[in-house]
Amino acid sequence: MIDTKEKILQESLKLFARDGYEGVSVRNIAEAVGVTKGALYKHYSSKQAIFDSIVTRMEELDIQQAEKFDIPKHAFLENPQAYKNLVIRNIKSFTVSQFKYWTEDEFASNFRKMLILEQFRNPKMADLLRKYLTGGVVDYTQDLIKELFDLAGHTEKDSRVLSLEYFAPMHLMMNLYYDMDDKGNATELLERHIDYFMSAYLGWEEDYENEK
Repeated sequence: MIDTKEKILQESLKLFARDGYEGVSVRNIAEAVGVTKGALYKHYSSKQAIFDSIVTRMEELDIQQAEKFDIPKHAFLENPQAYKNLVIRNIKSFTVSQFKYWTEDEFASNFRKMLILEQFRNPKMADLLRKYLTGGVVDYTQDLIKELFDLAGHTEKDSRVLSLEYFAPMHLMMNLYYDMDDKGNATELLERHIDYFMSAYLGWEEDYENEK
């Protein structure tokens, strides 16, 4: 059973995801939690303080997600081809993991919905959306794509364009996800896109035997 402070955080984010940050009052939050406004203020001094705590939580969760997919750089010196395959698999695993995280995890999913609702009226929300789900992801993907194409000797490729081509279907699938009857099919389609992308541009097929 979660404590009152945590429940305030969770219920606030649900309301922000449904009605937008500006559309929710402290009274609305208190009613959703089942406490008085006075009791709520014992845990958070304002609605802004609740929002700041949500952002801090999201930053912590994002770091935890990224740490799961560190790639050991020394592997390249030991076996360049195996390193290339490791990077590709890591990119695929990271992409699928991020997709599931932003669609299936309740906290992350509600955070994303809140940012989408508020992006055009709140510059801070727009900046957070870029950081977590649009520009920041494209920048990160561009670095990984460039590394892959450098390993393959395709340095003339436009990594920015390729990162957009790689990431765009994931963003589209996120938007379609909530209306899909078979939500498991969304992940399968994303994995097929990644495999097609890597095969088309890098001639890569997942073959564990060639790494032995």
